[in-house]
Amino acid sequence: MNNEKYCIAGSKTPEDWHLLKQRLIENSCEETWKEALNDYFLKRLNLRYLKPIEVLRKHGTLSGEGFSILAILCTLIEFLESTVKGFNYRYPKHGKKLGKFEYSKSGKLFKDFLCNREPFNKEFDSELATKFYVNIRCGLLHEAQTKNHWRVRAKNKEGKIIEKDQKIVYRDNFMEAINLFIELYSVELKSNKKFQEAFIRKFNSLCE
Repeated sequence: MNNEKYCIAGSKTPEDWHLLKQRLIENSCEETWKEALNDYFLKRLNLRYLKPIEVLRKHGTLSGEGFSILAILCTLIEFLESTVKGFNYRYPKHGKKLGKFEYSKSGKLFKDFLCNREPFNKEFDSELATKFYVNIRCGLLHEAQTKNHWRVRAKNKEGKIIEKDQKIVYRDNFMEAINLFIELYSVELKSNKKFQEAFIRKFNSLCE
């Protein structure tokens, strides 16, 4: 058996999480949820996603790093939406059904995020979200390129995330939108019981 300690957010271990979870259940106050938010959710996002993206942006030469940045953001979207819903990924073994809060395909989860979460829902509808998933997300993650002539650009001065007709995604604006979503979710988590129950399910799964 491998007894090596592993961490789920910075130096926080599954044991640390289970101790905090008991406090969240027994005393579900805003201060305790602020601790969960900062020490687990935001710490995990910053170390594994957001700070690496900032390194790429800081040392970028506008010669292709936008693909790497957007690929990281696409993986982050799935984690964010599955955290909001409290869903956990499971590879379906032969003959075994998925549980109530499990999923095996990311398409719907990904499109739900773009269509329903602020500020993305101001620019994405179901059709555009599907195109983004197929041509950007799946293209980058499976073939290291966008599909069907979609392009990645650094920034749109008007603040647009995406231009459907021009087939352009703006990586910096996309990043800013992700940061805004995280900010809005962070405020909501401190008092939204549904979000809190989903958060606990998600981090329980990360500790398995």
